[in-house]
Amino acid sequence: MEDGVFRATLFLLAIDLGLIFYSLFFLIFSREHSKRFKEEDIQVRMEGKNCMVTGANSGIGYAITEGLASRGANVFMVCRSKERGEVALSKIQSTTGNPNIHLEICDLSSINEVKSFVSRFSTNQKSLHVLVNNAGLLEHNRVNTQDGLELNFAVNVAATYTLTELAIPLLEKTAPDARVITVSSGGMYTTPLTTDLQFTETKFDGTQQYARNKRVQVALTEKWAETCSDKGIDFYTMHPGWADTPGVAKSLPGLSKRLSGNLRTNEEGADTVIWLALQPKEKLKSGAFYFDRMEAPKHLRFAGTASSHVAIDAIVRDLRSLCDLH
Repeated sequence: MEDGVFRATLFLLAIDLGLIFYSLFFLIFSREHSKRFKEEDIQVRMEGKNCMVTGANSGIGYAITEGLASRGANVFMVCRSKERGEVALSKIQSTTGNPNIHLEICDLSSINEVKSFVSRFSTNQKSLHVLVNNAGLLEHNRVNTQDGLELNFAVNVAATYTLTELAIPLLEKTAPDARVITVSSGGMYTTPLTTDLQFTETKFDGTQQYARNKRVQVALTEKWAETCSDKGIDFYTMHPGWADTPGVAKSLPGLSKRLSGNLRTNEEGADTVIWLALQPKEKLKSGAFYFDRMEAPKHLRFAGTASSHVAIDAIVRDLRSLCDLH
């Protein structure tokens, strides 16, 4: 076996084993964590607050939307499919009794669509209290978008970056209570930050690219927390645990099968997002990574990922150029 192929095989094996290990880790510890959850922490009402959730028509995004709507928030569901979005919106309005839920159509794989959407939204809505970057994609094969971007990167990183950057003026209007919550993944523990954003330097692997994307989200959140510290906007990333979502079943069928019966519900996966949206800011730390209502480490000992975050400034410059943000 050639040396390069051997290293790639070892890496893929490590990724697979890592995903299984962290899945089991989070499953075991989540049961302990849940014992100390305080019900009053999530009984806060949100009337008059505007919240936006991407990927809101299914899985964890649906549960987040339902959770925020049940607490009285005005929720804007950002979905790619009008048909699936309308079905989800109708169900959530019915279950929560909240009529203030709105469907926004945007294909997050297109940077131009993201820009047009934010421009349209900004014209119609004057402020935003909570932005939840939930939409995510794990495509195993290399697919390029019309913008020439690798598809996973386009949805998970470029769209998240563009939407968040363009939403900052709307968020500033609700300071100091404004916050951005990005749904990351435990998969990010398996890889350091890299400037090879579109995975062109080695043979493409969708699972590895997804992990890289999630690592970028964590590093970007640290950077936003630093650069927006004077704007009254706080930024958080979180790991929802491994939930039994359509995305996991489709993208990681092996993992889904091995953990069948032990995966979280969508509501359990959404819990920490809702908790982060409701807590007084003094209880939270901007730039931090959360799991089960607790701040969690972003790096594992001996994993060699911590020092890689020095690359974030170069990555931000590349993102601004790729997304044509000036």
